[in-house]
Amino acid sequence: MSAPVQPPEARVASEHPEAAGYRAGRTLPLRVEAMRQLRRRRTLLMGGVLTALPFILIIAFAIGGTPDGEDGGGGRGGGSRINLMDVATESAANFAATSLFVSAGFLLVIPVALFCGDTVASEASWSSLRYLLAAPVPRVRLLWSKLVVALGFSLAAMVLLPVVALAAGTAAYGWGPLKLPTGGALSAGDTVPRLALVVAFIFVSQLVTAGLAFWLSTKTDAPLGAVGGAVFLTIVGNVLDAVTALGSWRDFLPPHWQFAWADALQPQLEWGGMIKGAAVSVTYALILFALAFRGFSRKDIVS
Repeated sequence: MSAPVQPPEARVASEHPEAAGYRAGRTLPLRVEAMRQLRRRRTLLMGGVLTALPFILIIAFAIGGTPDGEDGGGGRGGGSRINLMDVATESAANFAATSLFVSAGFLLVIPVALFCGDTVASEASWSSLRYLLAAPVPRVRLLWSKLVVALGFSLAAMVLLPVVALAAGTAAYGWGPLKLPTGGALSAGDTVPRLALVVAFIFVSQLVTAGLAFWLSTKTDAPLGAVGGAVFLTIVGNVLDAVTALGSWRDFLPPHWQFAWADALQPQLEWGGMIKGAAVSVTYALILFALAFRGFSRKDIVS
């Protein structure tokens, strides 16, 4: 009578007793990866830049006088072209909204591209990637840990800016309702939830940049190439969105909806533009993340 067939993990445990306690899900814990990324110089530098921006704006307003914006900026038409700069110094809430407005188009793209594009490529450039996989850390687990931490740091960067802006704006301009350049105002009680919704939408809209950076990070050993490539492609998307001859095709470009969050700063909250923009961004992001996992699972790791 033949012996019962053992499952693979049981055979590994019997042949290699030292592996009996091995659990793939316990390798590279998120807290370990988060601490590794937190201690890196580029993380501290990016945090310093985002913290300094509100104070730079306060100094600029103090030197230049009352803001007078003739062009509210780009993005989706309609409500997104309101001149937030006109009311930037009315209250801390207005100042925080203006800080998000001036940084959402480009500055907040940088931390997303940096955190997501540098995460895997940097390990390859340090020749430590193959040692992580030999630990052994499963490839899916490795990518999952790095992606979650990268997205977490990206979100933290987007939260840091308005939080500092609210604190600095309260000291400089006082706390009060968010006055709208189109007339009317949001009560102080509604201000923080609306700003939180703005940050959430900006984060979702930047998932495309995160997907591009992460996918490129699994394709190259040069972190700068992954980060720069994601930023470049994001800029290309903005350029294409400016080509009005494309007509309704622009609706499928993520940058076309990047300022749809302005609908959250209206007396009556409007969801239409934000829902469409979020749907486009999430769709692109899921495809790019899937490509990253699929390609990395088959990649020959030599660095």
